[in-house]
Amino acid sequence: MQKILGGSYQIGTNSGVGVPTDLEGPAIQVTINDFLIDSLTVTNQDFLSFVEATGYVTEAERLGWSFVFHYFLDEVTKKQSQTVGGLSWWYGVKKADWRHPEGANSTITGRMDHPVTQVSRNDAVAYCIWAEKRLPTEAEWEIAAKGGNNFDQYPWGKELLINGEHRCNIWQGDFPDNNIHADGFDGTAPAKHYLPNDYGLYQMIGNVWEWCVNPGRISLETFNNMDGKTFWKQHQQVDDQYYAIKGGSFLCHHTYCNRYRIAARNGNTGMSASNNMGFRCVKDI
Repeated sequence: MQKILGGSYQIGTNSGVGVPTDLEGPAIQVTINDFLIDSLTVTNQDFLSFVEATGYVTEAERLGWSFVFHYFLDEVTKKQSQTVGGLSWWYGVKKADWRHPEGANSTITGRMDHPVTQVSRNDAVAYCIWAEKRLPTEAEWEIAAKGGNNFDQYPWGKELLINGEHRCNIWQGDFPDNNIHADGFDGTAPAKHYLPNDYGLYQMIGNVWEWCVNPGRISLETFNNMDGKTFWKQHQQVDDQYYAIKGGSFLCHHTYCNRYRIAARNGNTGMSASNNMGFRCVKDI
């Protein structure tokens, strides 16, 4: 884990590039306390250790299905699965879970150093309690992602590519059908891949969405009134309320989900799981 010093930081953006209802701006100053944050998202190996120690069964395992992006499914599986209304590229796939991210015929063998996926926020909370950690607030996550800089776009600056090289795992090509994976991956990348930001944190942008502790789309000003400890006390119960997620994923593309930016905001319901959803933890000092 890396230590983030408490103090006053700017979050949000005045760029106007986001979805208005996401409430990304205007940018404000917020004050936070010292905290520690994982350098990496929780990996399949990490989650396996948790499951072996506790016997925990994820919500996707209990339900018997979860969401998988169409790109990873054959036609037989698609015909056997339910599409999501308004999002025809997502399917509810039987036996998709963290051990089988793309369905029963998939495996995490060879991907133990990749981020765990198919975990709901409730699953992430259970892991945090076991690890004696918690989920970050959006403000903590955003401050950590900046790496001590003033960027609100990417951890490395304003341009997506540096000398023609990719610094994060997102979608290249024509979304949602043709991924040319110019960044080297069509699915998740290892959690410790590409260069870290100036705080030593890997893949804060792209790869997998990361669950946060606070409800989704709350006013940025709220983070001056409630700290991470308070959010955690109020929101570590199991429920299906709408919670914040940050960072974007390997499925983000500028033509559809331009949320692979530091200041970008999004959310999902607490029981939701998919093959592009993960998390990292923080710890109060």
